[in-house]
This record gives sequence, C-alpha cells and structure tokens, in this order.
Amino acid sequence: MYKALLIALCLALPGSALYAQESGILPSNVIFVTSTGYWEESGGALLPDDKAGQDGAGEDGAGPDGATPAAEGRRGYYKLIAVRQADGTARIHLQQIAATASGPEVTSSAELEEFSALKAYVTDIRPETSTGITPQPGMFATVYLKTDPAATEPESWTVLIDDLGDIKIERATN
Repeated sequence: MYKALLIALCLALPGSALYAQESGILPSNVIFVTSTGYWEESGGALLPDDKAGQDGAGEDGAGPDGATPAAEGRRGYYKLIAVRQADGTARIHLQQIAATASGPEVTSSAELEEFSALKAYVTDIRPETSTGITPQPGMFATVYLKTDPAATEPESWTVLIDDLGDIKIERATN
C-alpha cells in the first residue's frame, strides 16, 4: 500500500523535486509546513472517503508501540503543506501522520480543493497554538492568502477538523 502512494508521489513531482527529497532537503516549492492537533482512532483514516489515502498500520499490521490497530488504535497528528506552483499560486495539502514505533508515517494525504479553486498566493500558515498541544482531538489552523498579489492585507481562512474527523474550511470571521 505504501509503495503505491510513493509511486503516485514520484509521478506527481518534477524530477528536481525528487532529487531534493533524496538528499534529505525539502523541495524549494514547499513554502509552508505546519504540524498541529492530533487524532486517535481504532479504524480507518479520518479523511473522508474521497480524500482517504492509506491505512497507517505497518507492513505487519502493527500500530504505535507494536500493538495491532484493533487492540490499541492508532494516533498521530496533522500537517498542512503549501506547495508553490509555477504561476506563483499555491496548492495546500492536508496529511494525517501516524506515530508509529518506526517513526512518523503518512496515513492519508489530500489536496484541499477549496484553496486550489481560489488560485491563491499563500503568505503564511499558522497552527492554533505555538506549542502544538491541543486539549482534545482535532486540528485548527489559519491559512493567510491573497487572491490578488497586489493586495496589501491577506485574507484569513480556517481549516478545522473536529474530534470526529469532519473537515471544515471557511473564511475566518473576526
């Protein structure tokens, strides 16, 4: 399952990005990354079916601390990633990362189409807290963007994932 995800990622990235990843450096078109919130479950991925990726169990089916997903469940955190396109706009991807005994593993990854439709210039992504610690499962982050590169102030958009895994993206209200 992870091989299919890796192959799909390799086909989607330009050759220069693949070289950068092999050397351990992020590609230059990744402009913002934030990790925040957390999730825990005993079943499949939290992203909706149309955005779901792989399940997060290791090849042997074990989850964090070597336990099977049914016995202890999986847990992890979220990442928002802004990737600059050739025209200067950005695409934003949401990843669900599982914390496993062998290290972090991507369990699902999806482009957030709501941002792609805006053809926005992303100026920042910030988590709810700078500590990265939230008292309950879910995620809250603010994406700052401009739909007109000449605008002086960016718009604020929120990405909210509740404790059930439902994703809500909307313009921030002050």
